[in-house]
Amino acid sequence: MSIQTLDAFQVIADPSRRQMMQLLSKNSMTINTLAENFEMSRPAVSKHIKIMYNAGFISITDIGRERYCTLKQDGFHELQNFINFFDKFWLAKLKKLETILNNKSKQ
Repeated sequence: MSIQTLDAFQVIADPSRRQMMQLLSKNSMTINTLAENFEMSRPAVSKHIKIMYNAGFISITDIGRERYCTLKQDGFHELQNFINFFDKFWLAKLKKLETILNNKSKQ
């Protein structure tokens, strides 16, 4: 069974995955340690990890018998590009409004 790759927004739409990312922002964790923070089965945690891995949000490193998850920047690029687009959009709208208001106040 293969797990489809979701887009960045589908990945972060799940509250458990967002919580996993927040935990990983503090430190790399083994899959088992990460699983201890959730009331779900180990296979369910593994499925979430695979989804985040496939979307570029985390990397997985094998050290001995343990598999360590670490946050990766790649998955966040799509989110950042989307936010940057709308930051520019709203900035342009506000500049236009500022110009209109300045012209009105000069009349």
